[in-house]
Amino acid sequence: MRIIKKYGKELLYKELRKSYNFFIKEANTDKKSKGFGLIKDKTILANNISSIASVGYGLAALVIGVEHNWIKYKKAYDRVNRTLETFINNVEGKNGFYYHFVNMQTGKREWNCEVSIIDTAIFICGAITAGEYFGKEVKNKANILYKRINWEWYRNKENNLFYMGYKPEKGFWGQWNGYAEQLIMYILGVSSPTYPIDKSMYYEFNRKKKDYKDIKDIIYTYCGRLFTYQYSHAWTDFRNLTDINGVNWFENSVKATKANREYCIDNKSKFKTYGENSWGLTSCLSPKGYIGPGAEPCDTNLEIENDGTISPCGAIGSIVFTPKESIKAIEYYYNTFRKLWGKYGFKDGFNLEGEKSWFAKEYIGIDKGIGMLMIENYLNETIWKYFMKNEYVIKGLEMLEFTDTKSENLKLNKV
Repeated sequence: MRIIKKYGKELLYKELRKSYNFFIKEANTDKKSKGFGLIKDKTILANNISSIASVGYGLAALVIGVEHNWIKYKKAYDRVNRTLETFINNVEGKNGFYYHFVNMQTGKREWNCEVSIIDTAIFICGAITAGEYFGKEVKNKANILYKRINWEWYRNKENNLFYMGYKPEKGFWGQWNGYAEQLIMYILGVSSPTYPIDKSMYYEFNRKKKDYKDIKDIIYTYCGRLFTYQYSHAWTDFRNLTDINGVNWFENSVKATKANREYCIDNKSKFKTYGENSWGLTSCLSPKGYIGPGAEPCDTNLEIENDGTISPCGAIGSIVFTPKESIKAIEYYYNTFRKLWGKYGFKDGFNLEGEKSWFAKEYIGIDKGIGMLMIENYLNETIWKYFMKNEYVIKGLEMLEFTDTKSENLKLNKV
C-alpha cells in the first residue's frame, strides 16, 4: 500500500505560489500594447486568447502576491491600474459587459464568442477586490467599470430572469433559471447605482432540492459540477449569511461537495480514477477535450458526461467547504501522480481509464484561479476580507435581505 506523505500547509502554499505564477507569467505585460494586463485562457490551446474571467482572478492574484511579498506593492498597483485602463479603453463588449474571449494584443472579440454576464461578473469581482485593497486610482477605475454594467439590459422582462448569453448575430438566448454559480450577479446587480435590477430577481430562480444518501436537502445545480458551488463563494463570504428563506449558501456548498465526494467513492468500481482521495467532478480537460463531468444530485445524464476524468481544481476549490477531505486529495495527487504537477502546480486533469493513463499538459486560468482564491481564503481569508469591504457588495447583500447569524447588523459586522 502506498504511503501518502502529509505536507499540510506546506503543499497548500506551494500550489498557491505556482497558481499565482500563472497569472503573472501568462499575462500581456507590454505597456505599449492595447491588451496590457490580459491573461491567457489556457497555456497551450489558446496561445493568444484571453479570458476576461481569467483576468478577474489575475487581479485578485496581485492582491495575494503583495500580501505574501511575492511582488512589490508599487509594481502590483501599477499592473492592476493599467489593466483596468485596458478594460476602460480597449476591451470589446456591450453595455458594460465584455466578450468572454478576447485577443491578448488588441482586446477584440475572438472565437465568435458571446458577451458573457457571468465572466464579466467574475472580472468585476477581481476589480472590486483590487480596488478595496489598493484604493486610489484603482478603486476609481473599478467603480467606473462597475457602474458601466447595465444589468437590466441582460434581464428577460418576461420571466424576470437573467439571460444565459448574448451574441450580436443572434441576440439573447437561454436563462439562468436555476441555482448555479451566478449569486454574485444578483449581489452586484441589485446595488448598482446606475443600472440596478429589482431584488425579486434573486428570488425568481428555481431552488430544486434532492438528497444524496444521508446528505439531505441539497439545493443542487443542473449539471452537478463543483465549480457551480464555488465561484460566487470565492469572493463573497457566505459563511454566516442567511437569506429570508433560511438558505445558507455556504452550508449548501458543504453538502454538495460532500455529495460529490461520496458519488466518486460510490462509483470507484466503475472508474478507477475515482476514490475517497480522488474526487471533485467539475468542468475540465479530458482525453476527449474540454468536458463537464458532474455528480449527483443533478439533472444531466452522467452516463454521457462522465468518462473517469478528475480535475484537481475540484477538490482544491472546495477547501473552504471540506478542508480535511480536500487536503487529503491534494496530498494524494501530489504524492501519486508526478505527471500531474508542473510549473504552475497541478495541471488541469487526469484520467486512469483505458490502456494508458492520461495527464493534461495544460493549465486553464479559471481552474487555477478558483483553486488559488479558495486556498488563500482558507489560509488567510484575504479575498473575502477585501471584497466584503466594498460598499456595493454590502448594500447588495442587505437589499437581498441577507442577515448575519452572528450580528444583527450586517454592515457593522463586515466593515
